[in-house]
Order: sequence, then structure tokens, then C-alpha cells
Amino acid sequence: MSTAISTNKADKVNPAVKSTAYRAKRRFIIISLLPILLLFGVFAFLPIAWSLGLSAFKYDPLSSNAIFVGAENYIRMFQDSIFLKSLWVTFKFVFIAVLINIVITLLIASAIQRVRIPWLKNGFRTVFFLPTIAPLAGTAIVWNTMFNYNDGLFNMILAKLNMAPIQWLSDPHYALYSVIMMTLWADIGYNIVLFIAGLDSIPDMYYEAATLEGAGRWHVFLHITLPLLRRTLLFVSITTVVSYFQAFPQFQIMTKGGPFNETRVLSLQIYEQAFSSSNMGYASAMATVFLMIILLVTLLQLRWGRTQWEH
Repeated sequence: MSTAISTNKADKVNPAVKSTAYRAKRRFIIISLLPILLLFGVFAFLPIAWSLGLSAFKYDPLSSNAIFVGAENYIRMFQDSIFLKSLWVTFKFVFIAVLINIVITLLIASAIQRVRIPWLKNGFRTVFFLPTIAPLAGTAIVWNTMFNYNDGLFNMILAKLNMAPIQWLSDPHYALYSVIMMTLWADIGYNIVLFIAGLDSIPDMYYEAATLEGAGRWHVFLHITLPLLRRTLLFVSITTVVSYFQAFPQFQIMTKGGPFNETRVLSLQIYEQAFSSSNMGYASAMATVFLMIILLVTLLQLRWGRTQWEH
């Protein structure tokens, strides 16, 4: 009887206690996140808002006057052949580089994941991740030297094979693919580590059941590995697409947009308009469109991923 009475009293007190505990927890979370939100506001959202406002002006940072032009910068943008060319080059670079990146990293990760000796597996993972530690600008300088026409490593190899040397960074047919090679070498380590983590999270019982059923490796990969790796694949594809859309140092150092604008990506065009030509308003308009493109592509990828999960 006394136990029942004490339980009823506890039930009467619990809602207030729970409410107080909830408010305290919420206050703690808000206080903890406030510095991060302030940093995001000051260094991310505020510059975006400022750039959006600046895109409606003809503004030169060396001049004290800013002329309001409304949508003129946006109209000019889609009449600018160099902008349209840079937009095409950006999409071409992202599509080719992301596709090759995901295929290569998934194959390498699958091979490393099959290694059963722990120290050897960790060694392979470390070796592939090492290039990502080096600064991208330094890596671009090294590869720029390797692509040198007269005494670069690649043309030395071609000479040993009795093949004609190639203008790796000066020939319009090879320049973009040369930068893609460098980008992949410097970047695949991240995705290899992510894919290995995703593969390690797949329970062995699925593979054991497939082995008992006599399924081949290709069948297992298509019908077990890929479906169970869907979330990791979505995360890797989104982060890689966003990263490659923003690629800048390798193009600035290796080609500067040449030859004939064949490697002029949008980030490089925005930089040159803003800081070389001092067309800050026009550059802000391009940056706004660039942001919308990245946001739209990311949303499409998330929608595709959600559709795949539902199936």
C-alpha cells in the first residue's frame, strides 16, 4: 500500500522535474552551440549576404563610389562567352573527376578491405592517405614540374618508350585531363578511408550467406556491397562534388585558365574578375550563381539518395 502511494507521488512530481531537466538541457545545448553559430554567422552567412547585395552594384574596391545596376550584372553574365565557357569547363571537370574518383576509390577500398593482416591493411590505408596531408598548392607545384615539356618526369618516361613528348599543360586536348590526374592523386585518400569504414560496417553474415548460395564476387558486389554502402556512397559523392566545384589552387598554379580557357573553371574566373579586374560587383553576381548551382546539385543528390533508400 505504501509503495503504491509513493509511486503516485513520484508520478505527480515527475512532469515538473522532467520539464526543468529539459529546459536545463536545452539551455546547455544553446550555450554550447552559440559560439559555433556566431562563427558561422560572421564568416559564412554574413559574407554570403554581403556578396548577394554587392551583386546588384557596379563596384570597384579602388573607388569610393558604388553604382546600383540592379540585375545588369546577371544579364551581362549570361552574355559573357568566357563565363559560359568557364561554366562548361567546371561541369566537365566535376563530372569526369568525380566519376573517376568514386570508381577508383571504391575499387581500391574494396581491395584493401579484403586484406586480413591488420598491420598491412593499416599500412595500405596510410600510404593512400598520405598525399592528402600535403598542401594542395605545394602538390600542384610538384606536378607542374612533372608535366614540364623539356625535362618533366612524364615526358622522360615517354622518351624511354620512344614516344613523342606531350605539351601536358599547353595543349588544349591534354590540359584539363592533366589537372584531373593531379587532383585525383592528391584527393583520393579521403574517399578510400571513408569507403573502407563503410565496408567494415557491413555485417559478415551477408557475405557468408552469399558464399553458401554460391554467388560470385561480381554478384555479391552488385547485390550486397553496393546496396549496403548506399549511405556512404551518397555522402562521398556529395562531399566530392562540392569539393571539386570549388577547385581553385591547381588551376591557378598549373594553367591559370589556359590554354584558350580550356581549364578556366568558374572559381578561377570569379577570382580574376574580383581581384585582377576589380569588378567586385560582377564577381559577386557570378559567386551568387555559383552558390545556387552547388546548392541545386546537392539538393538533387540528396533527393536521389532519399529515393534510393525508399526502394
